[in-house]
Amino acid sequence: MNGQHEEPASGEVRSALQKLEHHIFRRLGRGFLVLVPLIITLLFVNYLVISLRTIFRPSVNIIIESRFLEDVPAIAPLAWLVLVVVLVAFFYFVGALVMGGSRGRVVQLQSAILSRIPVIKTIYGVARQATDALATSQHSFSRVVLLEWPRPGITAMGFVTGHCHLPADSRTMLVVYVPTVPNPTSGMLAIMAETEVIDTDITVEEAMKVIFSGGIVLPEAMRLGPLLAPRQPDTGARLESSGDDGAE
Repeated sequence: MNGQHEEPASGEVRSALQKLEHHIFRRLGRGFLVLVPLIITLLFVNYLVISLRTIFRPSVNIIIESRFLEDVPAIAPLAWLVLVVVLVAFFYFVGALVMGGSRGRVVQLQSAILSRIPVIKTIYGVARQATDALATSQHSFSRVVLLEWPRPGITAMGFVTGHCHLPADSRTMLVVYVPTVPNPTSGMLAIMAETEVIDTDITVEEAMKVIFSGGIVLPEAMRLGPLLAPRQPDTGARLESSGDDGAE
C-alpha cells in the first residue's frame, strides 16, 4: 500500500522538477540571447581599445619622456588627447581625398600592398567587399522591393537602382538589383515594370542586415505581420465587376 502511494508522489516530484528546470533554462537561454549582442560589442570595443593602446603606446611614451615636456602637469592624458586629434585629422584627410576623387588611387594602393600577403589578403578582401556594399547602398539604392525571382512562386528582395526605357517598350521600367546572400556585392540585374514588383517599407540598412545575416535578422515589419501590398490595387475594377454580378 505504501509503495502504491509513493510512486505517484515521486512522479509528481519529478514532473515538478522538470518544469522548474525547463522554466530556469528557458529564461537563462532567453537572457543569454538578448545579452549576446551587448557582450560581443563590449568585447570588441575592449579588444579595439587594448589594441590601439598597444600600437600607439610607444608614440605616447616618446612624448611623455621628452625632456621638454616631462615637467608638464598631466602630460600622459594630454599626449593621448593629441594622438586622438591626430588620428581624427588623418581620417578626415583620407575622407577628403576620397570625396575629391582619389578613392580609386587609395584603394589601388591598399590592394597593391595587402593583396600580396597570403592571409591578410583574404581578410582585406572580405572587409573591402562589406564596406563597399555599405557605402554603395547609401547612395545608389533608392528603395527596397520584393519580386518573383528567379521564377514565379519564389519571392526575392531587390534594390531599385534606377529607371530606364526598353527599345520596344514605351513604359518606364525599373532597374532592380537582386543581391546574393550573404555577399551583396554580387548578384543579378533585372529590368521590370513597376506593376511587377511589390513595394515595401523596409529601409536599405534593414535589407542589408537581412542579406548579411542570411535572413536570420529580419525587420520588425516582416516579423510581426503582413508587409506586402500591391503598389496600385485595382479596386475600381473589382467594385465594377461585383456591381455587374449583383445586377445580373
